[in-house]
Amino acid sequence: MPLLLSVLVLAAFIYLALATVMIWKGRGKAERERLGRRLAELTDREPEAGPVDIVKKHQLSAMPWLNVALSRQRWTSSLDRTLAQADIQAPLGVFVLTSLVLAVFGAVFILLSTGNMILAVFAAAFFAGLPFWWIKRMRKKRMAHFEKQLPEALDLVARALKAGHTFNSGMGMVGQEFGEPIRKEFNKTLEEINFGVTLMEALDNLMTRVDCPDLNFFVVSLKIQSETGGNLAEIVENIASLIRERFKLRGRIRILSAEGRFAAIILTILPFGVSGAIQVTNPGYLALLFNHPVGRMILWASGGMMLFGILVMRKMIRIEV
Repeated sequence: MPLLLSVLVLAAFIYLALATVMIWKGRGKAERERLGRRLAELTDREPEAGPVDIVKKHQLSAMPWLNVALSRQRWTSSLDRTLAQADIQAPLGVFVLTSLVLAVFGAVFILLSTGNMILAVFAAAFFAGLPFWWIKRMRKKRMAHFEKQLPEALDLVARALKAGHTFNSGMGMVGQEFGEPIRKEFNKTLEEINFGVTLMEALDNLMTRVDCPDLNFFVVSLKIQSETGGNLAEIVENIASLIRERFKLRGRIRILSAEGRFAAIILTILPFGVSGAIQVTNPGYLALLFNHPVGRMILWASGGMMLFGILVMRKMIRIEV
């Protein structure tokens, strides 16, 4: 077992060294290209360059074999879209390899500490999910910020339309006046339109990049208006007002459900807190539950009932608006 642990540690260090070298090599190449362009501008000469490829390319990993392996999997497309929504520049392969390394280290550590294979499997699953949990957390944080900026951005678009500007000009004003993340997403939509993509296709791409129900209402309203006609400025202004009202209703519901959420937290922590207090005051009192077969059955049954109760409480206090 120590030999296996040493091999795993060595493999992890080799992986980190290769990743560092690849990042540093890419950074040095970019610096050399920038310096070459600058020198060409100063000497009034064209920089030496090969044929230009304007096709947008996207890789799931810098390693060719891993990129091919991930591109053949169905689940990578949704995770790659989640990375884009979280605005994480690192490719998916980095998180996949990090997940594998954490899973192996977690399983080996628990196996060496306790000798229990079942706990080692659970530890591997827990540590393997940490990178993807962080991705989803960053995505949720960014989407919440986008949702907060959206009403003010739509108001700016509506005022621009009333002043006689085009819809594209209104989106450009949002890209100039607002901060991230709405600035980046609206500017990317304008770039797609400038490169020849139709407005509706660019808005569909915006919906794909941003997971926001309020934005979906806005895009669907624009599609309906383009087919049936109507006052676009008034439609955009009404959508902004509707989003603000949803925010108010959501805050009111959160206040009314605060007591239930607090009670759910207390009921979830209470069994573990009582068990910890008993273990501290009388260390041998709970040993029978872990050593006797009937005690272990009671623990599994009580754990299952607790999990069922937590899911029921979570369903009761989560109210979608």
